[in-house]
Amino acid sequence: MNNHSPAMMRSPGFKRKALSAAVAVVTAMMLQSCAIPLITSKQADTSLPAQYQETVASASNSASIKWQDFFEDPHLVSLIDTAVNNNKEIHMMAQRISVAQNEIQARKGEYLPFVGIGASADKEKVGKYTRNGAVEENLNIKEGRSNPRFLGNYQFGLVASWELDVWKKLRNATKVAVMEYMATIEGKNFLVTNLVAEVAHAYYELIALDNELTTLDQNIQIQQNALEVVKQLQQYARANSLAVKRFEAEVQKNQSRQYVLKQSIVETENRINFLLGRTPQPIARASANFMSMQNKVMQTGVPSELLSNRPDVRQAELELSAAKLNIDVAKANFYPSFSIRAGLGFQAFDPKYLLNIPASVMAGFGGELVAPLINRNAIEAQYKSANAMQIQAAYDYEQKIINAYMEVANQIANIDNLDKNYQLKNKQVEALTQSIEVANQLFKAARADYMEVLLTQRDALDAKMELIETKQQQVAAVVDLYRSLGGGWQTAETTATKQ
Repeated sequence: MNNHSPAMMRSPGFKRKALSAAVAVVTAMMLQSCAIPLITSKQADTSLPAQYQETVASASNSASIKWQDFFEDPHLVSLIDTAVNNNKEIHMMAQRISVAQNEIQARKGEYLPFVGIGASADKEKVGKYTRNGAVEENLNIKEGRSNPRFLGNYQFGLVASWELDVWKKLRNATKVAVMEYMATIEGKNFLVTNLVAEVAHAYYELIALDNELTTLDQNIQIQQNALEVVKQLQQYARANSLAVKRFEAEVQKNQSRQYVLKQSIVETENRINFLLGRTPQPIARASANFMSMQNKVMQTGVPSELLSNRPDVRQAELELSAAKLNIDVAKANFYPSFSIRAGLGFQAFDPKYLLNIPASVMAGFGGELVAPLINRNAIEAQYKSANAMQIQAAYDYEQKIINAYMEVANQIANIDNLDKNYQLKNKQVEALTQSIEVANQLFKAARADYMEVLLTQRDALDAKMELIETKQQQVAAVVDLYRSLGGGWQTAETTATKQ
């Protein structure tokens, strides 16, 4: 081992060697910095049309209305409130948010000094024909007392280390954790939006089934009355047994259909209870005025508002920002890392000397500079992967924007077409309802066959069922447009904050 004396270290030759070594280190660092692979990141295209097709841009937007005010049925509002507070997926998502929040705390701790306390104890016997053995053989612990065969080593104290975040690697990693945490919150908001829409869909489907069952009951009553008329006409030889059997079969067919609807009602109620996070139980609802319910007038605003109103779009934006910063984090791995370490404590070969001050006091301080030079495959792969994930996140963001615009455009057209469809079906039901009475009168007067009566009743029933289904589709389209615009996740607090 070569030891340099202070005089040698001050000599011109030693200074030149030290300067040459420093230049070599700096040159190596510059060369490795130049060897960073070239990558090409992607900027997301967030452009959208100025307005939706076939609509006029409006200043207001229905997405800003919180769901407690959007839905006017108190039974539905109560069900949604229970679902938002009790749904199991919402609770699971809350735990993911907690995990993301803890990740921020962990990342922050990485660029702060680490300080620990520790203690150790061991005994060692070294070989006699070694440097340490020779020293122990010729050096007594104290006058008249030689070293013991097994020499102890007892120590305890504080140890500190700190990685200097010169390239902002650790701080950028913390920012990534913050953005991912915010993205999980937006993910929860998107889950709430879909949950609100799903509960509303199931509720209106349940009401529609109630109305279908009521309509079917009314139609069965009409058919039973017609059956009694046919039986009376048979007694007077004005109708035969074939007509009676056909009317009986029609009544029985629709009576069996009642149980199909009742089973659908049970399954829909249970689906709502599942969304509410509870076991099956009756669902309170108001079904009487479903067919006379007026459709809500929707304000769509402008397409660019989707970027701020849709939670899934905002989530994709945050994930893209996190992916961009991850490239900087991965790039910092190519640069040298700087760390400082220090220790302060007590050390002795025997516990009874451990607290002798200042003889047993030990202290240490040092720094470290490490830079990757050879075999950087893992670092390069991580850097390229970070770039690929950024490009993927950019495409995902663009896709979410296009999908949001498409959903709104589809529902705008759907609402308009369903309105025209409903008006025509309503006229069809009115005409067929009137034709039932006409067919009955003609049959009694022997001017119409019994099959005409049966077909008229059947057509009228089918038209009424289709009218109820169309009404349900109308209401569902309004709910879907509300969800597509980004409504449904707002609460009183978030709405006030947004404004």
